Amino acid sequence: MEEYIVSARKYRPMTFDSVVGQKALTTTLKNAVKSGKLAHAYLFCGPRGVGKTTCARIFAKAINCMNPTQDGEACGECESCKAFAEQRSYNIFELDAASNNSVEHIKSLMEQTRIPPQVGKYKVFIIDEVHMLSSAAFNAFLKTLEEPPAHVIFILATTEKHKILPTILSRCQIYDFERMTVENTISHLKNVAQKEGITYEEEALAIIAEKADGGMRDALSIFDQAASFCQGNITYAKVIEDLNELDADNYFRIVDLALENKVSDIMVLLNSIIEKGFDGGNLINGLASHVRNVLMAKDESTLKLLDASQQQVQKYADQARRCPTKFLYQTLKLTNQCDLSYRQSSNKRLLVELTLIQVAQLTQPEDASDGAGRSPKRLKSLFKHLTMTRNTAARQVVAPGNDNSIPSHRHQPTATATVPAGEDAALAAAMGAATAHITQSGTATAAATATSTATTAAPKRPAMKLSSLGITFQSLQQKQQQEQKQEAEITNKEENEEFTQDFLELQWLSMCNRMPQKMISLASRMKNMRPRIAEFPAIEIIVDNQMLLDQVETIKGRIRATMAKALHNGSITLTLRLAKAEEISKKLTKKEVFDELMKQKEVRSFVEAMGLELT
Repeated sequence: MEEYIVSARKYRPMTFDSVVGQKALTTTLKNAVKSGKLAHAYLFCGPRGVGKTTCARIFAKAINCMNPTQDGEACGECESCKAFAEQRSYNIFELDAASNNSVEHIKSLMEQTRIPPQVGKYKVFIIDEVHMLSSAAFNAFLKTLEEPPAHVIFILATTEKHKILPTILSRCQIYDFERMTVENTISHLKNVAQKEGITYEEEALAIIAEKADGGMRDALSIFDQAASFCQGNITYAKVIEDLNELDADNYFRIVDLALENKVSDIMVLLNSIIEKGFDGGNLINGLASHVRNVLMAKDESTLKLLDASQQQVQKYADQARRCPTKFLYQTLKLTNQCDLSYRQSSNKRLLVELTLIQVAQLTQPEDASDGAGRSPKRLKSLFKHLTMTRNTAARQVVAPGNDNSIPSHRHQPTATATVPAGEDAALAAAMGAATAHITQSGTATAAATATSTATTAAPKRPAMKLSSLGITFQSLQQKQQQEQKQEAEITNKEENEEFTQDFLELQWLSMCNRMPQKMISLASRMKNMRPRIAEFPAIEIIVDNQMLLDQVETIKGRIRATMAKALHNGSITLTLRLAKAEEISKKLTKKEVFDELMKQKEVRSFVEAMGLELT
């Protein structure tokens, strides 16, 4: 039985022209061989499986060839080339720095540089994974690398260039190898399949190329695995099964179903995917990559950013034409949020399901019912037929007897509003209330009027004065003041329980925590205030600045009513005043707080005994 050799070794390139995906780099090396302008040290860096060591061997063979071709390739027939092919060449040395990284190994290698080559022109030392050398080994290697003998050439290869000392990098010509594109990988796999007599589907080779993630060696290893599983006929379905990869058609189906708002179908599809053993987090990541590719396919200029087969690119372009751009943006945002929360989630499947439900509702009509699972919309405005602006309101409010003047505080003008035909008096009254704009600086200084525009073109209707409905700005102002007084009324005047300073501070903090969401900013600043019992049951609150004092003053009545109920004392009084300069305490930094604590003997002893320090 013939000995089996894996494809990664059997089809390893032997010439520069057979190297895949590194055209610019191999051309540079061939030109260097033709011109004879060779550096004494080269550094080949890049990801795994892209041809670094292979190119180093080809280069070492070419520069020692006695009869190189006009293109800079080795002839393959001279004694040097034959010795290299039969692995008996004394001019080429390879060292694996991952397992030979000590100073002794480097010193042994440096001693061999003193002996000139017996056949050929140069002694070539290939050091693979050079970043694994220890610091002492790098230092021992540095002097020889700086001034090597004329017959010595070093070729260093690494996957992590950032770990190499800058003094080493500055003495080398650096060549950065690129990742293999999916297109190049598929082309090479086709050649290997033809030579091996293996039939294939191009979509199956595309899956292998994507799985390899830019590494040709990985692609050939996966190809061998798939060929063994498929028994010489590599099909898309069998490759998906063998590699346990999620079929890309699932992502296309999810997007299509989401565009049609078919939540139940997406849930059934998700369940079938999970039952096959696929992780929900991988599904979300795959969906995000898929939607990104669809977004790139919407523009001809970004199609080149898709690292996929031509058939797959066409499928992306077809779906891109059906997907709104806003839908793709929002889907990417939702999948990214799910990915960030997935690891911390205690119910991962529910998180994935909620994300897919939200995606499926992105294109749902705005007036769809909440029963479909869509998040509730904000309540539509009662005045949806009105177009209200300050400018139009200001232009329509005039003083009596003068159409161009602004009303003074001595007159209370009546506002006019155009009311659509068929609206009842209640709606008109609500409209009038919505247009009232009252300032709290002592008197009303301005008024506003709402103008309405019918949705369909209709003839102008006669104007109606709000005064005819019994509504004026003065009555609205009085009503508002009455509501504020009623809201601030104390309902437990008969209670007269005593309370302590600690209980007062506790109830103050509790009140701040219960304040409505729209007042959350004011509540957070009020938490920093410290109410105190001035003379029971009088409560004094000191405020740091005038702006905050004005804000708290507007809700003083509500605060007093709330605290009276919480303290079970309806006789309390509330006084607000601006803090004096000496009453404003300085906020200490962490270091200052730590220093204050260290003044206490017990704390200092504990810190010193435990060896603690402030971070």
